[in-house]
Amino acid sequence: MLSQSDLSNFTGTFGYTRWSPLFSNMVLTDGTLHVAENGGNGGAYWLMDAIASYQPQLRKSEHWDTWASGLQVWTLKKMGEDSAVLACKDDQGASVITQEIEYTDFDLEEITLWVMPADANTWVIMLPSEY
Repeated sequence: MLSQSDLSNFTGTFGYTRWSPLFSNMVLTDGTLHVAENGGNGGAYWLMDAIASYQPQLRKSEHWDTWASGLQVWTLKKMGEDSAVLACKDDQGASVITQEIEYTDFDLEEITLWVMPADANTWVIMLPSEY
């Protein structure tokens, strides 16, 4: 079971993990790998997949020039016992994407993840404490 105190132990990262051949340009830090492996009964790789799946759409948006060297702020917030909303804001706080999640067993009431470029071809999903 994932807890907020678990996440506070992650500062920086020792390495990056590619978790899916479908999203080969996306990597996870140690902290987000921990979230993916422990964020519910079956883990929360689905959350990482959801964030990664929006990257092609974001590359076509007017925000991409800002994000090409900047930050995407993703928040998953539970709404009731088993549903949630996944939202992305740019680094200025403007809302860009909102997705309703009809069912989730994610352990936390809310989590914020950042997406930033790791290099010219790779994007990293990280906990804010890992920056």
